[in-house]
Amino acid sequence: MAEGLGPQPQQAGERAEAQERGADKSLGQQATGLRPPDRQAAANRGSAGLVSAGLIPAGAISNGLIAGFDAGQTHTSCRLAEASSGRVLAEGEGPGVCHLAAAEGPKRFQAAMSQSLAAARRQIGGEERMDRPEAARPSTPGLASSPLLAAAMGASGIEQDSDVQELGLTLAAATLGLPRSHLAVTGDERTALRGAFPEGPGIVVISGTGTIAVGRDGKGNDHRCAGWGWRLDGAGSAFDIGRDGLSLSLQMADGRLADTPLRAALWQALALDPSDPQAAQRIKAMVVEPDFGAAGFAKLAPVVAALAGAGAPEAQAILRRNGEALATSVAGVARTLGLSAPPVAALGGAITHLEGLRQAFRESLSQQLPGARLQVPVGDGCSGALAMARELGGGASS
Repeated sequence: MAEGLGPQPQQAGERAEAQERGADKSLGQQATGLRPPDRQAAANRGSAGLVSAGLIPAGAISNGLIAGFDAGQTHTSCRLAEASSGRVLAEGEGPGVCHLAAAEGPKRFQAAMSQSLAAARRQIGGEERMDRPEAARPSTPGLASSPLLAAAMGASGIEQDSDVQELGLTLAAATLGLPRSHLAVTGDERTALRGAFPEGPGIVVISGTGTIAVGRDGKGNDHRCAGWGWRLDGAGSAFDIGRDGLSLSLQMADGRLADTPLRAALWQALALDPSDPQAAQRIKAMVVEPDFGAAGFAKLAPVVAALAGAGAPEAQAILRRNGEALATSVAGVARTLGLSAPPVAALGGAITHLEGLRQAFRESLSQQLPGARLQVPVGDGCSGALAMARELGGGASS
C-alpha cells in the first residue's frame, strides 16, 4: 500500500555495510572437498539424486522445507517454510557474517547458516544433528524433521557474478548438503528488493552502517547504485554521518571552525574529556584501531542527528547532505531502468531511526524524482530469500 514520503517502519535488522569488496580465489579452493564424493554426485542430480542415493526418503519431496537466510554483520536470520505451500513455520537467529574474502569469512558464513537453521528447527521441535549435512539427516514424522530441499541467502558484500558469490555457493552447498542447483547466494540488498516488491518494478534504498540502492523494472532487469564499500562510497550512511561530524569536531578543536556543542557531544560519546588537550590526538589514534572501522563512526550518527534536531546548523547540514545522497542513488537507479514513478522502500537502521535523515531524503527525492512513491515493503529480506528458494524448485528434480 502506497503512502506519502513519510517515516518508514523498521525492517529486519540494521544493514551492515561489507568492509571490502572482491574475493580471494584461494578461499574458494579451500572450500572445495568439504562434501564426500558420493553425496556430491547424488546432490548434483538434484532431489531425485538425493532420493536414489538414500539421502532423503522418497516421501520427503512433498513435505520438505525451504529456508531463507538474511545475513548481516551483527546477526543472521533463518526463516523456514513448507516447500509445497510456502507456509512459514519458524524463524531462528545466529551470528553475523563478515566479508567472505576476510580470513574468518568462510568460517563465519558457515556458522551463521548452520546456527540460524538449527535455531529455526528448534522452533518447530526438530531434533538437531548439526554434525551431519542437512540432506543426510534421517526423516521422522512431522515437519520439524522434514529435509531441507532448497535455500537462498542474502548476505552483506555478495556481488553478482563474482568470485565471492561462487565461494558462497560452495560453502552453502557444503554446509547444507544440498546441490548447487537448489541454492542461491546473493547480496542482501537483492533479497530485500525481492521481499519489498515480490512482483513488478520497485526500488529499495538501504541506509544503515553502509548504503546501497537497487531496483528492478517491469521486465525483470535490475540495477544498483552506491554500495561500493565504506572507504569509497558511504554517502547516505550512518558511517558518513558519524565521520563527517567527527571531522568537523577536529576542525573546531584546531581553530579552523568556531567551537559548538557538537564537538563536546561527539567526544563525550567516545568516552573522551572535551577539555583534555590531548583528546584530538587520541581520536586520531582511535579511528585507525582495527575494531573501530565503519561501525565506530556509525555509532556517532545518532549524536549528530540529536544535535540536528536541537537546531545545530552544522549537524543539520550533514543530515541534509546525506539525505540528498540517498535520493541521488534512487534517482540513478530509476533513470537507468527507465522508471519515472517507481515505488520506493527505504530500509535500514539509519533511515529508520534518524528523523532528520529521513526528512532530508524525502524532500530531496521529491525534487529529484517527483513521481516516486515511498511505500511500505510487502516483506523483508527473509521473505525475499524464501521466494527465491521456492523458485529453485524445492522438491523439483533438476
